[in-house]
Amino acid sequence: MKRHLISEIVDCVGQQVELRGWVLRRRDHGKIIFCDLRDRSGVVQVVVVPDFSDAYESAQEVRSEYAVSIVGRVKARPGGASNEGLSTGSVEVEADSLRVLSRTAGDLPIDISKEDLDVQLPTLLDHRYLSLRHKKVNSIFAVYSELIASYADAMREAGFREIKTPKLLSNATEGGANFFKVKYFDRWAYLAQSPQFYKQAGVGAFERVFEIGPVFRAEPHFTSRHVNEYVSLDAEMGFIDSYEDLMDQLEDVLGFVVSRVSERCSGALLDHGSEISVPERFVRMKLTEALEILRKEFGKKLDDVDIDPEGERLICEYVKREYGSDFVFLTHYPAKIRPMYAMPSDDPQYTNSFDLLYRGVEIATGGQRIHEYAALVENIKRHGLNPEDYADYLEMFKYAMPPHGGWGMGSERVCQKFLGLASIKEAIMFPRDVKRLTP
Repeated sequence: MKRHLISEIVDCVGQQVELRGWVLRRRDHGKIIFCDLRDRSGVVQVVVVPDFSDAYESAQEVRSEYAVSIVGRVKARPGGASNEGLSTGSVEVEADSLRVLSRTAGDLPIDISKEDLDVQLPTLLDHRYLSLRHKKVNSIFAVYSELIASYADAMREAGFREIKTPKLLSNATEGGANFFKVKYFDRWAYLAQSPQFYKQAGVGAFERVFEIGPVFRAEPHFTSRHVNEYVSLDAEMGFIDSYEDLMDQLEDVLGFVVSRVSERCSGALLDHGSEISVPERFVRMKLTEALEILRKEFGKKLDDVDIDPEGERLICEYVKREYGSDFVFLTHYPAKIRPMYAMPSDDPQYTNSFDLLYRGVEIATGGQRIHEYAALVENIKRHGLNPEDYADYLEMFKYAMPPHGGWGMGSERVCQKFLGLASIKEAIMFPRDVKRLTP
């Protein structure tokens, strides 16, 4: 018999079907046994009555999270019956046979049959194999999956070619100390902080490229917004006129992503009490303007170099109040805190770069790059670096690179803010931070 998904049986009243899944919960009422069965598509109530001895005998041993196969007849549920927790509330299945495919070993460490998991984050992550089965936790990754797919679709639609770049590098190419060092045969290698140099090389061949891939940051953060391995949504585009072209493109991409996630993951968003939308145009302001707003509106004084996490949150509150937008671009970051490849602005102490903030958190960083060989060599020196250490990188600029730029966007941060999750780690199946390497 062909296996049916639970979502398919609503129109199968009177028919015999086979379902396979996990027992979410079991309830006994007199001699009748009720099981809520869960598969990837939904939850349905299964009724086991003593008349069917084979099914009934097997059902008596069933416990929560047993994997089972059930053959039974689809019936319309009685009027007024409770549909709580069921995605197919109009029908139920009366079991003819029930076969246990796999049993749990011992007591479950958490009860995933509850509507909300009342556990601390460490417990949630320690028992990740089980917590991922919970409806609200599971729905996070429905949103995440659609986020990744819709980003790729939006990029292809805009003429970008997907590439995959190396994650093992011979040098800590962008400088700094936040690289993981790993043994590579008889020498040392470094895990990539970003695909920056390689996606720029892609522009020299394909004009427009994007990548969805892991990056690694050896930063000792203990915050709700940082992890040491995440999946970055990167892009680089050539023959631009200015960094404004990049922001325009990123607006279009996020508009598509938000629309698709809203349409295809409405139930998951509802599970988390979240709504997402995009304004007609994202607010754009210089970093110096944002810092002045923080001083005037919130009495928060920062130097003119950068904005801190509290400042990001407050400026997003201001933009939401004044403009009704969840998105704001901050532009013209100082050259001394941007990488050596960042294009200087008309005032060379600043760069044609930006951060995109969303609901209080920076989700993307980007900008225009220096595309001329001589100018890049000089800027590398200006940053106190040795051009000889960047010989492989510099070679591409000897062959007439077009004006270009791009961005990197943290996929998990976007998902976190879409759903209003307390920690970015909830948006990662198996997060890696300073202390966590398992499970």
